[in-house]
Amino acid sequence: MKICRFNDNRLGLVDGDSIVDVTPALEAIPPMRYPAPLGDQLVVHFATVVARAQQLKASAPRLPLADVTLLPPVANPTKIVNAPINYVKHITESNADPGIKHGRANITHISDWGLFLKATSSLVGFGAEVRLLYPDRRNDHELELAVVIGKQGKNIPEAEARKHVLGYALGLDMTTRGKELLSWRKSADTYAVLGPWLTTADEVADPNALDLVLKVNGEVRQNANTRDLVYNVDKLVSWASEKYTLYPGDVILTGTPEGVGPVQPGDVMHCYIQSVGEGEMRVARQYG
Repeated sequence: MKICRFNDNRLGLVDGDSIVDVTPALEAIPPMRYPAPLGDQLVVHFATVVARAQQLKASAPRLPLADVTLLPPVANPTKIVNAPINYVKHITESNADPGIKHGRANITHISDWGLFLKATSSLVGFGAEVRLLYPDRRNDHELELAVVIGKQGKNIPEAEARKHVLGYALGLDMTTRGKELLSWRKSADTYAVLGPWLTTADEVADPNALDLVLKVNGEVRQNANTRDLVYNVDKLVSWASEKYTLYPGDVILTGTPEGVGPVQPGDVMHCYIQSVGEGEMRVARQYG
């Protein structure tokens, strides 16, 4: 199943080139009182909402996919967890490119860096644009497989990791290069792109064997496969849960392969991940 949020926080099922508007299914989410519980409440009540959506599907209105504005499929993750330098060839290119390395000691292994967080306020969907905060500095695209957590967990064994995964999406970890810490350079508004929809885990046979392709203005920049992850999806979910309690709706960006490069205002990034989805993201001509 492919499920999306669109327009004014409406809920849809993606069916080919159409969206089936099943927004009334959101009424299955119980009312909340302050303080809101941790975790995205659509994800917490996903099974109940989907069951209601299936009942509505036959008579629900259909809209052309091209005519809607896609929002991030998860509205309220408690955190966006990121895996740096998680492909060997990306480590190699980072050490060889002063614009990426930026005077640091040789980049070695993800275990030496750990994970980092992006601000949840940086989250946008594929219906938005990336707005360059520092257009005078190098801003790079980084396509990544995004894992959406479906069940709360702490200290999750690798063998149990996928039981905590609801599904997958495309992730763009937009990055301003520089000397500052990762979370600072990667957390500007619009620098965490998620979508274009959530593909449930049952539709992805092996998240550790998916092709990824990113093109900028039609030119292939990144072309890799998740089988080359240093820490695969199972390891990342387990490792992240050692440090953080993972809540429903939390997002793990699994790292980007080789081929990262700068984008400029006016560029169009076409993103594709096998079995998950594809979409285009534009770079705004000016920030603000």
